[in-house]
Amino acid sequence: MIVYPNAKINIGLNVVEKRPDGYHNLETVFYPIGLQDILEIQELDNDIPESGYRLKVTGSVLGGSPDDNLVVRAFKLLKQKHDLPPVSIGLYKHIPTGAGLGGGSSDAAFTMKTLNERFKLGLTTEQMEEYCAQLGADCPFFVQNKPVFATGIGNIFHPISLDLKYKQLVLVKPDVFVSTKDAYAKVKVARPEKQLPELLAQPIETWKDNVVNDFESSVFPKYPEIAAIKDKMYDLGALYASMSGSGSSVFGIFDDPVENVDAEFSGMFCRQREL
Repeated sequence: MIVYPNAKINIGLNVVEKRPDGYHNLETVFYPIGLQDILEIQELDNDIPESGYRLKVTGSVLGGSPDDNLVVRAFKLLKQKHDLPPVSIGLYKHIPTGAGLGGGSSDAAFTMKTLNERFKLGLTTEQMEEYCAQLGADCPFFVQNKPVFATGIGNIFHPISLDLKYKQLVLVKPDVFVSTKDAYAKVKVARPEKQLPELLAQPIETWKDNVVNDFESSVFPKYPEIAAIKDKMYDLGALYASMSGSGSSVFGIFDDPVENVDAEFSGMFCRQREL
């Protein structure tokens, strides 16, 4: 069974308070986009490893133990409580890691959904979201995969009416890794006067001056190349541009396709597609 886990972008991100447990409460909008990994899960009939799974990851791969991969953690989490046979998991990574695009969380959620469907586990949407919450704050978002206004640590979802259909998205990631810990350490905590749903209900042309990602103020001084990408998006005619999450990817929303966009961001991961 083959599925296509997709990425997300953050449209606006406000860090509103630091909690007693050390985490931060956020307000942000998660919006799904068409950039996708490829995930294939098959039942193993022979040559079964002791772990109960076989994992092969290709594409934009980072090192690390297979046990740390979120698709494996999703499989193990379900296997603890449900009768799952041994499986072969193939994952082709197209969504860049460390980009603020939720690629790992999406892979985990799609693993959960695929195992549920393939092996008829009978899990409800709510049950899958509860499982996913054990793997990452934004992981449950990918179960329903619809635009939401997220609060809490990014794990409490509220429906939002936001349709960017037919707009063009340009997504760029430089060869830069931003430490999420450092981004949080230097961010200024403040509750905005207006919440994002109210701001995003206004014409997109007004977003530039009103819809902000608070992490930009802590990330841009250290990584001016990321700030330069955002500036170039506006030079190219973006209606709105922003860093996604704590970086390092930057997206721009346009009315029309951008010509020669790869040349504009030469040497960087760059994709253009319709929203």
